[in-house]
Amino acid sequence: MSLLRILLIAGGTSGEHEVSISSAKGVLAAMPHPTELALLAKDGRWLLGKEAQEALDAGGAPEGLHPFPPPVDWHSYDAIFPLMHGRPGEDGTLQGFLEVLGVPYVGAGVAASAVCMDKDLCKRVLQQAGIPVVPWQTLYQGEPALEPPFTPPYFIKPANTGSSVGISKVKADQDARKALAEAFVWDRKVLIEQGIEGVRELEVALLGNIQAEASVVGEITYRSEFYDYDTKYLEGRAQLHIPAPIAPELATTLQATAIRAYRILGVRGMARVDFFLAPDHTLYLNEFNTIPGFTPTSMYPKLWQASNLPYPKLLDRLVRLALE
Repeated sequence: MSLLRILLIAGGTSGEHEVSISSAKGVLAAMPHPTELALLAKDGRWLLGKEAQEALDAGGAPEGLHPFPPPVDWHSYDAIFPLMHGRPGEDGTLQGFLEVLGVPYVGAGVAASAVCMDKDLCKRVLQQAGIPVVPWQTLYQGEPALEPPFTPPYFIKPANTGSSVGISKVKADQDARKALAEAFVWDRKVLIEQGIEGVRELEVALLGNIQAEASVVGEITYRSEFYDYDTKYLEGRAQLHIPAPIAPELATTLQATAIRAYRILGVRGMARVDFFLAPDHTLYLNEFNTIPGFTPTSMYPKLWQASNLPYPKLLDRLVRLALE
């Protein structure tokens, strides 16, 4: 295997900064190619080289050294690996900058990144294509809040965050105003989404450019009210079942639906696709993640490991797909 020179970009100014740091540690430990690190600090400045590694070891980069863009010789790298979850690393912003530079990078392009990051836009595209999504209503900051057309419980979530940041579950005896205020801290557009009691949460990992391949299907179970931030990232809060205990026919349907949506949305490189299976057996595509987690508890690398693709080989495949 010929070695390539990689620049990993992690951190970010979003509420997922710490998740990105954890993902970066996992990728650096398994990457089979020489890899350097650039961290975007929470204050929007950059850390490079020794300072970036020290911040990574400390678990975060609260303050940076350099204004954007960092003094990097971008063309000295064979590929860039964006690993910033949320804005501005997952929403097309960083991808657009890399397009301007003309350097290869891992993962989805500008349009697909932007659409998949925006839960409202992603749902609209999928719904138009006939792929079932959970019913929702969109509300912009400053608009009068309408009475949600759903029977409680329902969820209120920012349109452009991941890792369940800013999401609240609103029950029949609760006031939605606090949940709306929390969501608007993170975005100027929020979704009010119907809650479906008793759903099973199923996930499949995708890998490829125009022709994607799907991993085995996994299932997540937990005891908390919903799959919130702490449940996702604190050890022992959630259980990953790989492969999911479902019928082979259902697994095939999930994989085929995920691959079809991947192509419709124009995603490249990788994605983790999350589904809800309702008690009445209705299948909903819940969310598309174009930069899935690579933390020790993350489903994406675990699904590929269960599909006979070890972590280092997965990372090599992603880099090779970027060069295509």
